[in-house]
Amino acid sequence: MVEFGGWEMPVQYAGIVEEHRAVRSSAGLFDVSHMGEVEVDGPGALESVQRLITNDAARLAVGQGLYTPMCTPSGGIIDDLTVFRLAEQRFLFVVNAATTAKDVAWIQQHTRSARARDRSSEFALLALQGPASQAILQRLTRADLPSLRFFHIAEGVDVAGIRCLISRTGYTGEDGFEIAPPWDVAPRVWEALIDAGRRDGLVPAGLGARDTLRLEAGIMLYGSDIDETTSPLEAPLGWTVKLDKGEFVGRDALRAQKELGVQRKLVGFEMSERAIPRSGYALHAGGRQIGQVTSGTFGPWVNKGIGMGYLSKAFTKAGTQIDVQVRGKAAPATIVKLPFYKRPTSETRKQGNEETKTS
Repeated sequence: MVEFGGWEMPVQYAGIVEEHRAVRSSAGLFDVSHMGEVEVDGPGALESVQRLITNDAARLAVGQGLYTPMCTPSGGIIDDLTVFRLAEQRFLFVVNAATTAKDVAWIQQHTRSARARDRSSEFALLALQGPASQAILQRLTRADLPSLRFFHIAEGVDVAGIRCLISRTGYTGEDGFEIAPPWDVAPRVWEALIDAGRRDGLVPAGLGARDTLRLEAGIMLYGSDIDETTSPLEAPLGWTVKLDKGEFVGRDALRAQKELGVQRKLVGFEMSERAIPRSGYALHAGGRQIGQVTSGTFGPWVNKGIGMGYLSKAFTKAGTQIDVQVRGKAAPATIVKLPFYKRPTSETRKQGNEETKTS
C-alpha cells in the first residue's frame, strides 16, 4: 500500500506482472474510487462545459461521453478527463484524484447559469477490465451490456442488487467497464464481481498493473506525461482540440501554437536491449541530451522496455535511433508510433499469447 493523490492505494495484490497479464488475457478488477466526479447541470450547462474543455460536448448524445483536456488560458493542461452527457443540460466530469480539488474550483469558477457540484464522496468507482469483463458483469445484471457502446454510460443499472452508474470505459487498452455504486455499498459490488469472475480467472489488480497497462496502450498519465507546462498539441492530443467549436479557455493560445507549429512532441520509444527506462532518465542523440523519459517501464505483454518523452521535432519520426541513459550507460532505443499495444480482435486472441503480443 502506498500514498497516491492523498489516498492509500494498493500497488499490487499477487504481483504486477501476474495482474497485468490477467487483464490482457481475461480480466482484472481495480478500485479507482480515488477518482473525482463533478456534475454540471442547469440551463447553461452545455455552454459552461464547452467553455471549460477543448473537445466538443455539443456533439454528444445523451448517454455518450468523450475524452478531453481542460486547459489554462496559455494552453497548458489543467487535467485530462472524461465528460459524459447524462441529460440535455446535465454533464458528469470524471477527473484525476490528485487534481480533484483544483478541478472542482476551476469548473465552479467557469460555470455560468448552471450548477457545478463535487459528487466525489457519493460514488465509488470499480474498473472491470479485460476481454472477459462483459461476460463477468453480465452475470450480475439484466442490463443489455452488448448494446452499451464504447464511451457510453447508463444510470440506474442494477448490479448485484445495487443501483449503479456504469460506463464502457477504462485505462488499460482493453474492453471493460467502470462501475460507480454508492460509496457505502461498494464493497458488496466488489465482492460480487470477484465471485462472478472467479471461473474466468478474474484477479484484483493494483496501481502497478494499472500503470504498465496504460503505458503499453500509449495512454498518458497526468503529472508525468502531461501537465500545465504541456499543451494538447505537444502531446498526441491534437484530435481533442476543436478550435472551430466556439470560445473555450485556452483557445487563442492553442490556435497560435498550431499556426506557428509545435517545437516538441511527446513520442514513444522501445528499447533495443533488455534495459528498462524509468521516469527522469535522460534521452540522448549524437552525444547530447535531447529530452528525458516522462514514463517508462518493462511492458509485461509486449515483452520489452518502453517509454515516452518529449523531443524536438527533428527526433520524433518513427525509426529514429536514440539512447536512454540507464544508470550512467547508453542503452539504444527506437522511436515508434504509439500505442505500443493494440487490443487484438477476438479471432486473433484465440491464436494465443505469442501472436497477440506482436499484434
